[in-house]
Amino acid sequence: MDFSKLLHKFTVVPSLSDELAPLQRIAYNLWWSWDPDAIALFKRLDIDLWNATRHNPVEMLGILQQTTLESLKQDEGFMAHLQMVDEKLTAYMSEKSWFQKEYNGDAELKTAYFSMEFGLHESLAVYSGGLGILAGDHLKSASDLGLPLVGVGLLYRQGYFRQYLNNEGWQQEIYPENDFYNLPLILERDQLGRPFEVELEFGPRHFKAHIWRVQVGRVPLYLLDTNLEENNPEDRLITSQLYGGNQEMRMLQEILLGIGGVRALRALRIIPNVCHMNEGHAAFLALERIRLVMEKRKISFNEAREVTRAGNIFTTHTPVEAGIDHFPTEMLDKYFTKYIRSFNLSRDEFLGLGRQNPADQYESFCMAVLALKLAGHANGVSQLHGEVSRSMWKNLWPELPEEQLPLSSITNGVHTRTWMSGQMGSLLVRYLGTRWLDDPTDHNVWRRIGKIPDAEIWRTRQSTRERLVDFARCRLKEQLKKVGATAKEIATADEVLDPEVLTIGFARRFATYKRGTLLMRDLDRLDRILNNTDRPVQIIFAGKAHPHDTEGKELIRQIVQVSHQERFRHRIVFIEDYDMEVARHLVQGVDVWLNTPRRPMEASGTSGMKVAFNAGLNLSILDGWWCEGYQGNNGWAIGKGEVYADLEYQNQVESGALYDLLEKEVVPLYYQRGGDGIPRDWVSMMKASMQSLCPVFSTDRMVEEYAQLSYIPSYRQWTRLEANDLGLAKELAAWKKRVFGGWNQVGIEATEAKLSDSVAVGSSLPVSVTVRLGGLKPDEVAVEGYFGVLDNQGVIRGGEIVPLAVTETLESGRYRFAGELECRFCGRYGFMVRVMPRHTELGLIYEPGYLIWG
Repeated sequence: MDFSKLLHKFTVVPSLSDELAPLQRIAYNLWWSWDPDAIALFKRLDIDLWNATRHNPVEMLGILQQTTLESLKQDEGFMAHLQMVDEKLTAYMSEKSWFQKEYNGDAELKTAYFSMEFGLHESLAVYSGGLGILAGDHLKSASDLGLPLVGVGLLYRQGYFRQYLNNEGWQQEIYPENDFYNLPLILERDQLGRPFEVELEFGPRHFKAHIWRVQVGRVPLYLLDTNLEENNPEDRLITSQLYGGNQEMRMLQEILLGIGGVRALRALRIIPNVCHMNEGHAAFLALERIRLVMEKRKISFNEAREVTRAGNIFTTHTPVEAGIDHFPTEMLDKYFTKYIRSFNLSRDEFLGLGRQNPADQYESFCMAVLALKLAGHANGVSQLHGEVSRSMWKNLWPELPEEQLPLSSITNGVHTRTWMSGQMGSLLVRYLGTRWLDDPTDHNVWRRIGKIPDAEIWRTRQSTRERLVDFARCRLKEQLKKVGATAKEIATADEVLDPEVLTIGFARRFATYKRGTLLMRDLDRLDRILNNTDRPVQIIFAGKAHPHDTEGKELIRQIVQVSHQERFRHRIVFIEDYDMEVARHLVQGVDVWLNTPRRPMEASGTSGMKVAFNAGLNLSILDGWWCEGYQGNNGWAIGKGEVYADLEYQNQVESGALYDLLEKEVVPLYYQRGGDGIPRDWVSMMKASMQSLCPVFSTDRMVEEYAQLSYIPSYRQWTRLEANDLGLAKELAAWKKRVFGGWNQVGIEATEAKLSDSVAVGSSLPVSVTVRLGGLKPDEVAVEGYFGVLDNQGVIRGGEIVPLAVTETLESGRYRFAGELECRFCGRYGFMVRVMPRHTELGLIYEPGYLIWG
């Protein structure tokens, strides 16, 4: 008998008196997770329970006995602490923000940030790795800066897997279920108390989703949940696991995120004018925005695309196309045939939105291509990744030089208060004041790091290392108990690691390109480094492999097997179940953070940034963010940024370079001590690292850049296009139709330049070009000179653009344009001219197929 149909359900919640009510208010705002005073308040309730609940104050309040809670009212110290934290949260929520001060005239901006995962805290397991942690830090800094932003994601019943290792070191996975009613989640309801519902019907699937809210400081995060009784069993599984299931399940999750996410915001009466797609997973939102504008304003697909594209932003985090979602056309047919009817597009036109070559019937549908075609702004996540991304997607803009592709870069950062240890934070407040908390991007504040006495900052470094060693030993004991170790074996965990020894950390997703075992290619040499009597070294590893990544799991197994060898038993530890708690202990406690990706496979990486905020040093391949961060005196670079075709040779060379650095530079510098036992030169490098990296690699700087370079320009463009009943958007769509329709009449007839064998540096080269425009006017095109120094292959690299002005009207729709190319440097030069459409109000309009070179 199915008793579930007979159940009458209700929710039991803590009963808190008025005096203790602020506890619940604080617990349901994740602001507490980056405020040391709030964290200390919850620890004060019951430290053992705090640890047992994975630091979840909502669950704690539900478990604590009512008598225990009531007794708190008699504790004057606790009540004063509670009042202080409550007042602090109230002030934080109401104080005037950076955005209000800088962009008061753009108060109507409303940004929605869509991501497949959000890493906010270990107690809310709806994240897997770097993408989610970055998204969580993005929301936290948006809150700190007062940016009008909401987050949109999915609420996974099981979230990402928990990891444990068997006796041989093989990764095993378990999927504990999230209990939504004991998490900082609020089910959104209407005025009658009914849960808001989002309804989706795609192909054979017809399902609903509820909307849950997580409050992240000032920023609400809305998460969709399909595990509803009224849904079919297979539809309830859509939000079961993060990155779980097959390719079809992935498409359904992305339909829910993009299209369902937009509908969820509308149900809540939140109408964003800017939507930020954090990776291509959310790209379907661009289609839904077009559909809604077409429906509301009764306009065409092209007209709606113009206005919505202005308000779409796309961030790609992937350095290889294989890492991006592609769906077979049959799957698009199955789920989107009915949906696309509202666009009045043919099947081929629709599928072409997700293809690099719309005419290629065999090309799959790519979510990143869809996002790039329907976004007004696109960026990679580091300067190097921007270059890699432009190379990846150059076929979308075949007529443009690679460096001019409309795909920029905004380098990732980390949320300072989340990742900095309490000890380091207290030290900085004592010597720097609180300015670094209010504006972590202020270089002048971080320069004062130099005034901190060496002994003080070194004492803090020692304290956080000791805390890490204690944590690692406790976790190792737990791991040994799980695999049935004897009491004697468990007791040996207290002998593992040494709080005085140089400690290296390596923790991340175990993918093959990250080369987690590079340091273990020569175990005898590693033995000599780690077990040097006078200068010992120890390494702590952590990380998960994707459940289906056998090669990644093999890397973990190899590390665990090496750690079990007698010579490494006290020097190498692998900590299971890498999550935000483990990450905090590692980045706060290690002396050196090791990063060994195969360049240029690391789009950005952020763990090393977190280490810098805790006075740790980076030892890394020049890839991702470290290409920008490394300055020679603030850490170490493995190699000089070489890219190898032979991967085995690359591993050989770079492992050798890594051993050399450890033996000749890193280890000697750490153990070079004066009479007081302080490694002065090492401390000097610690300070240089913090001074150079901390003001640059925070998410405050990153979110400010998104606001200045993407959100605000997108919002203003959106506003212009939407004004006067979409007057400019309609005019732009009609203009494009006319200009593009007549583009086959445009051509470059002649180019003239006063060339000689050599031109004196500093002089200018006059250039003129005769252009045939047919029925177009001169102000509807941009005619430009493109010139620069030639490389060894005869290609212009980093060329300059010089606008050419119309100087003469000729017969039959022909015009002469002229200008001068300034030769500022010596070398072999080349130049070309080009013609592309230009709208009088919106500037250059570039779309593939509408640019002519001559």
